[in-house]
Amino acid sequence: MTQETISNTFKVKKDINWKVLFASIPILIFTLVGVFGPLLLDFDPQKTFTDERLLAPGTTLTDGTIAWLGTDQLGRNVLYQIIYGTRVSLLVSLATVFVGGSVGVVLGLISGYFGGIIDSIIMRIADIQLAFPAILLAILIAGVLGPSVTNVIITLSITRWVTFARVTRGATLAIKKRSFVDSARALGVPNIKILFKYIFPMSVSSIMVIITVQLGLVIISEASLSFLGLGVPASQPSWGYLISLGRDYITSAWWIATMPGIALSILVVSVGYMGDNLRDTFDTSMK
Repeated sequence: MTQETISNTFKVKKDINWKVLFASIPILIFTLVGVFGPLLLDFDPQKTFTDERLLAPGTTLTDGTIAWLGTDQLGRNVLYQIIYGTRVSLLVSLATVFVGGSVGVVLGLISGYFGGIIDSIIMRIADIQLAFPAILLAILIAGVLGPSVTNVIITLSITRWVTFARVTRGATLAIKKRSFVDSARALGVPNIKILFKYIFPMSVSSIMVIITVQLGLVIISEASLSFLGLGVPASQPSWGYLISLGRDYITSAWWIATMPGIALSILVVSVGYMGDNLRDTFDTSMK
């Protein structure tokens, strides 16, 4: 290996690490805000102040505090609303990916490894679900279950397991043909152990990319449901609900809808960018 090749290798690794670090900064900030923000703020997000309605960003309120992002049509501080809404978005996205991803990964492993009638049943169910647009299916299920954080997680988990199952199945079909899997079978290793000790670790890089992509999509889906009034109840601030409140004031009080929209965009783009670079880092086929 030449000196130039060694230098280029270290340069690529350095660039990738910096990209991951750069993308993780806004994610870390939103996470800290979502976890500790509501604990540190002595503020009722639903309390209204009719004398402080539709104040522009940077306005000093009657209690001496500054509304850095303005107030909404009920006099509530938009910044505080976004901080409280961050926790809802993070909770829904992480819980949905964990529940839907766990179900999808397990079904994908079983489908790809055993094949036959099991594979046909699981994949036909997945194909039927994919025939319906995910957001329309989510609206239908959310309309039946009603608005609540738990119901949103259940709804989005039902719509997201298919992606995990298909990706995991594809990786399993390729990995189960490898010689070390055949050797494990020949030695009498149980199928469950082969799935979770040999095949699953080899699929992690593909699953990791799907997790990061789905985190961003789930955040957008939760915001969409809340925007339509089918997601988180109005008693709990969420980014989608804030954007919905501000749509009638977009010309006179643009900050009500714009500020949570900017927060939503930054978080989703950062998660997607980080996932893309994590794939480059951990995918052994790209090294």
